Amino acid sequence: MHRSAPRLTRILACAAVPVMLVVAGCSSDSDGGDKSADASASASPTATKTEPAVEAAKFAELPDPCSSIEAKTVKSLVPSAKSKKGTRSKSSDASVRGGCSWNGLADKGVEGSQYRWLDVGFTRFASDQALGSGAARAGDEFAKQVKKTEATEDAKNVATAPVSGIGDQATKVTYDQSKTDEDFRFATIVARTGNVVVVVNYNGAGYAGSKTPSAETILKGATMAAEDAVAAVADANEQADASPKTSGKATGKTSDKATGKTSDETSDRTSDETSDESSGKPSKKSGSSARPKTSR
Repeated sequence: MHRSAPRLTRILACAAVPVMLVVAGCSSDSDGGDKSADASASASPTATKTEPAVEAAKFAELPDPCSSIEAKTVKSLVPSAKSKKGTRSKSSDASVRGGCSWNGLADKGVEGSQYRWLDVGFTRFASDQALGSGAARAGDEFAKQVKKTEATEDAKNVATAPVSGIGDQATKVTYDQSKTDEDFRFATIVARTGNVVVVVNYNGAGYAGSKTPSAETILKGATMAAEDAVAAVADANEQADASPKTSGKATGKTSDKATGKTSDETSDRTSDETSDESSGKPSKKSGSSARPKTSR
């Protein structure tokens, strides 16, 4: 019995060693697991929100503005046009903005004279991730042009109403104005087709005793021209799609020239140019520096 006590002590000590190692091992695994999880969590990339892509612009081209109104329409609305081909407005980028005008005086001698002015303007907006879709931006410009026309200086009897059947949306603004001692009748059609805004102005006056054209006649003429202009936008892009030379443009991607920034930079300046030219004053932009001379 005396010799067995130390032996029993040694056995118990040896048996305790694995237990301690196991406990230590579990504790070590637990700590290591937590650190590994923390490291994994810190290494995982932070989730980022991606903005949805804006809708692609419908039209990548603008028509030739002086060819956008059919020749028969021009002949009907401005029968004595000084230039049948029209006068092209200046533009820093024809792929973004363009315009054309026609004017003329039909001199009927002692029966008086009839003056007519017609102009058309186009503005195309590209889709931009920061600025929005081309269609939405064109919608903003559409509203801006309507308000601008309604606010025409010295305009009388201003009336505004929506128009159906011309592009995606259209509005007509009619009014009267006295210039060069004559009464003028005006009609403006503002239309949006896709990402393009079309503005058509048509006005007329009677000189030397000739009657002022009726509001119905002027509005009908403006509507005819607007229908031609909107159709010309679609035709220009169909032709671009069918042409191998312009296949790159037909993908919906716009060139550097046609970015939204270029459109914004030229928008206000050229809008003012178009507005001045469409004032209906034969004495300024039309080339006649004074009241038209009529034979007596």
